[in-house]
Amino acid sequence: KRRPRSASSCGSRAVVAMAPRREAGLPLLLLVLPLASAGLSGYFGTKSRYEEVNPHLVSDPLSLGPGVGGSLPASCTPLQLRAVLRHGTRYPTAGQIRRLGELHARLLRRAAGAAACPAAAALADWPMWYEESLDGRLAPQGRRDMEQLARRMAARFPALFAARRRLALASSSKHRCLQSGAAFRRGLGPTLDFGGDEVEVEVNDSLMRFFDHCAKFVALVEENDTAMCQVNAFKEGPEMKKVLEKVASALCLPVEELNADLVQVAFLTCSYELAIKNVTSPWCSLFSEEDAKVLEYLNDLKQYWKRGYGYDINSRSSCILFQDIFQHLDKAVQESKSSKPISSPLIVQVGHAETLQPLLALMGYFKDDEPLLASNYARHAQRKFRSGRIVPYAANLVFVLYHCDHVNASQEEYQVQLLLNEKLLSFHHSNETTSTYTDLKDYYKDLLENCHFKEECELPKVNVTAVDEL
Repeated sequence: KRRPRSASSCGSRAVVAMAPRREAGLPLLLLVLPLASAGLSGYFGTKSRYEEVNPHLVSDPLSLGPGVGGSLPASCTPLQLRAVLRHGTRYPTAGQIRRLGELHARLLRRAAGAAACPAAAALADWPMWYEESLDGRLAPQGRRDMEQLARRMAARFPALFAARRRLALASSSKHRCLQSGAAFRRGLGPTLDFGGDEVEVEVNDSLMRFFDHCAKFVALVEENDTAMCQVNAFKEGPEMKKVLEKVASALCLPVEELNADLVQVAFLTCSYELAIKNVTSPWCSLFSEEDAKVLEYLNDLKQYWKRGYGYDINSRSSCILFQDIFQHLDKAVQESKSSKPISSPLIVQVGHAETLQPLLALMGYFKDDEPLLASNYARHAQRKFRSGRIVPYAANLVFVLYHCDHVNASQEEYQVQLLLNEKLLSFHHSNETTSTYTDLKDYYKDLLENCHFKEECELPKVNVTAVDEL
């Protein structure tokens, strides 16, 4: 690993190589972020409940919501559904649990003199119930997330989920994903016969954890400290400093005893308690909504530079999954044209936020005009790139291929819709929520023909710095 770059040196050369600056002379607007949801729950980034993007599910977990809109003509029949899911609600990782334990132990040690410090006293009394053995495993709520998603999907596409249709179910090798796949299958109930009593969940890390298999990404982003330069600079910047001082004051701790990572652990504990147990934890009392926006930006900065638009390799490494999706769509079109039954009408794959975020970036979704940097927090108040709105727990990206009768031209015979978290996404090339399959393939022609995983992921032979390379 390279030595970490100090925050103060995270500017000039690195930023020029990493991302374009805003044009000089353009007005810089300070924007006000609309309230995402009551309290802090709208700002938990990748640790957000799925209900944050679909609030109607709070009162009715099986509701299909206020309609997907843009429905196809009655003469269109769904042929194939390809869903890429993020696993359901999970427990914190062992590392997060360890840091929380350290912070809690520190508060316990100070509890004796904490009479004048109600926040610290309340947290010292809080039972530390997380154990390292839980390490990122699927929580009971995560199983419910998946079972209910399966039931809603079947209700939305009854023809595809009808009895005796083949379901191909794949997952990453991580326990939380395998359990999520099994829960999804369980949610479809015993009435659906998918050619056997139990659908095997196939492990496919080459598609669901493509990032682990991409040497260039691993070396130049995952294991390169300087790649997270902007994240580290923001941790030491004025916005985080203000949050740090406020939390230290609430806990009656010297500010030197806290750092951005410990404050983030406290904030994420608030998010875990809400997602896993549906309770408002005393940890939440440390933060205002303004603090939550700052901590959300810290999470989004990490997602942006590690999984999003920060470096090309983040998204280019997902071309193996993108092309696989279109190969199956192609096959379904060919089978339909030959009047054969569709061999894979339902393909459901369970991965991670890190599976979906690069894929959506590859497709050009949620890209802001200006890169996310440590220095432009205020200007990004209304950014598109908000990981909690894109990849909360149980996030799902669904491609649906249709065959349409009574069309004006042969290229209109096969059409596609794209849903993210059960809402239709507009296609970039048309701004419509339905596209002919021909037009969609044409728009992504370069990615389908020229994005080769092996070549993209090869480490450069010449010895250049990571920043120059990226």
